[in-house]
Amino acid sequence: MIFWLSALGAMLLLGVLTWARSLQRRDVSIVDSIWSLLFLVGAVVWALQSGGPRTVVVVALVAAWSLRLSIYITWRHRGKPEDRRYQAIRARNQPNFEWKSLWLVFGLQALIAWVVAIPLGLAIASDAPLNALDGIGVSCVVAGLLVEAVADAQMGAFRGRSDSAGQVMASGLWRYSRHPNYFGESVIWWGFYLIALAAGGGWTVFSPVVMTLLLLKVSGVTLLEQDMHERRPAYRDYVARTSAFIPWPPRRPKQ
Repeated sequence: MIFWLSALGAMLLLGVLTWARSLQRRDVSIVDSIWSLLFLVGAVVWALQSGGPRTVVVVALVAAWSLRLSIYITWRHRGKPEDRRYQAIRARNQPNFEWKSLWLVFGLQALIAWVVAIPLGLAIASDAPLNALDGIGVSCVVAGLLVEAVADAQMGAFRGRSDSAGQVMASGLWRYSRHPNYFGESVIWWGFYLIALAAGGGWTVFSPVVMTLLLLKVSGVTLLEQDMHERRPAYRDYVARTSAFIPWPPRRPKQ
């Protein structure tokens, strides 16, 4: 029990420290920058207590994913006000949102991250020998990371164009999926699950299921698209021809 709770404690500590910083900046959306770092902190804490055959590989994969995503989100948010999603949460939870955000935003995200990260802890702690399923899992994580990184780079280049305001990104990976970065993220967590499965942790399937549902129904696709048609009128046609999640050839327009 101490093994599992130690990571939760470290994640909550990072959340509290970031919450204190958010009070200074009056911007709770900085939690997005530490979301992936919560997993890295948990993985490192678990690795310090165990030396199973998967420890180095799992920590290295988590670090590659975590640091890249944190750096990208921080870069994307630089110089901008609090994200509109968190502005809405702030408005709904007045008065004293500054204090409420400690558990509504930072504590909750740390707890969710800990639950989703359980396959990482299991894989790190397991003494089961490496097998072919580990290789498949590692391949999925790497593939998902590449898809996510390329999609983010393509979107970053698009947003950097002077003529992108009000336009829709529909080239590169975004021609085949409206959210290829989220698809890549989902693949990453199914890959981590396969590594946990190879270590005897088949019961941790809840982790990739939860992450995929979050990406599709909670903080990802559904939330981002709820008013996209108003902000970008061309998005309606984009939706009609483009898969929401899994990359797929564009649909032909109806005659």
